[in-house]
Amino acid sequence: MTKRISFIRSISQMGTWFFTLLHGKKVGIDDFGNRYFKERRAVKGRRERRWVLYTNEPEASTVPPEWHGWLHYTLPAPMQESSEYHRTWQKPHMPNLTGTQSAYYPPGHSMKGGKRAKATGDYQAWKPE
Repeated sequence: MTKRISFIRSISQMGTWFFTLLHGKKVGIDDFGNRYFKERRAVKGRRERRWVLYTNEPEASTVPPEWHGWLHYTLPAPMQESSEYHRTWQKPHMPNLTGTQSAYYPPGHSMKGGKRAKATGDYQAWKPE
C-alpha cells in the first residue's frame, strides 16, 4: 500500500490538515504510519474530538483495532502491546485488500485461471419423493 495521494485528494484534505495544525495535539502513530490527534482544548460540556491523518489514501480499514477503539471513545487511551487483551495467537492487523494485487481469490476464480478442482463424488444429489 505505497500508493500516493492524488493532487485533487490532497487539495480536498487541506481543511483537515489546517485544522490539525491549529487545534490538534498528536497522540500517536500506528504501524501503517497513520497519525492520530485529539483537540488541544476541548470545549466544556462536549467530549474532545479525535481524528486520524492517513499516510496514503484515506482508507478506514488501515486503522488497527486498538486505535479504532480510541477513535470511537471505547477506550480512554490506545491499547498497548502489553495490554491484558493482547494475545500471542492474534495475527497482526491487515487492511482490506479487495481490489489490490494482494486480494484473496478462492480456487476456481476467474482471476486465478478459472479452473476448479474436480468434484470428488462424496455427495449424492437430493431427489424429492
